[in-house]
Amino acid sequence: MILAHLTQVASHPAALTAFFQDQPVGFSPLDLWHNMGILAKGVAVLLFVMSIWSLAVMIDRALYFSAARKQSREFAPKVAGALKESRLDDAIKAADHSKKSHLAEVVTAGLQEFRNSGSGGAITEGQIEASERALQRSEAIVHAKLKRGLGALATIGSTSPFIGLFGTVVGILNAFQQIATQKTSGIGAVAGGISEALVTTAFGLLVAIPAVMTFNYFTNRVEAFDVEMDNSSSELLDYFIKQSQSQRR
Repeated sequence: MILAHLTQVASHPAALTAFFQDQPVGFSPLDLWHNMGILAKGVAVLLFVMSIWSLAVMIDRALYFSAARKQSREFAPKVAGALKESRLDDAIKAADHSKKSHLAEVVTAGLQEFRNSGSGGAITEGQIEASERALQRSEAIVHAKLKRGLGALATIGSTSPFIGLFGTVVGILNAFQQIATQKTSGIGAVAGGISEALVTTAFGLLVAIPAVMTFNYFTNRVEAFDVEMDNSSSELLDYFIKQSQSQRR
């Protein structure tokens, strides 16, 4: 049907001229906004809010992860030196200047539990087990902190293209409605609907692509932090076991 219509238009030069010589349609952001219908504008506003939300999450996670990595690098040698000299209190105090360090939070929880559950004498097996449970609880809490906001980022990345697609469908329907209303098949009759369809599609992809890329990047960073916390917890437990064995000799 469409090919037949185009063939009919092409066979009549006057109709072909009218098809391409309708009223000019502007493609500036302001013109595109005015050409949009109410639903398309709602889609654009929703995508804009989602883009601001995802940008806020990206900035927040980037700053938090950077501070965590920097403070952890400063904390690790301090606590290692204090434990090597059996200065447990100094090792715990080393975390005072590393509030955002994932390693400091986990290691300090284990050290505090080890100190609080001890009686001041020989190191017992129950004392080590209590410290191990404290390390596991702290790891779970820190893992949740590291993943904060990533769920929203994943949701935005996965739903934005479909929201843009909804705007595309609305724009195409608007284009056909304009053809029926204006009783003409000229390009100007459908330009508004087609432009809003393409704009919402592009906007949806523009929001989704950075969100998906940064979500994958931050997820990899969280996994790397988890490995570091597991290794630190294991090393701390090994330290407690060695201290216990040395006391028995």
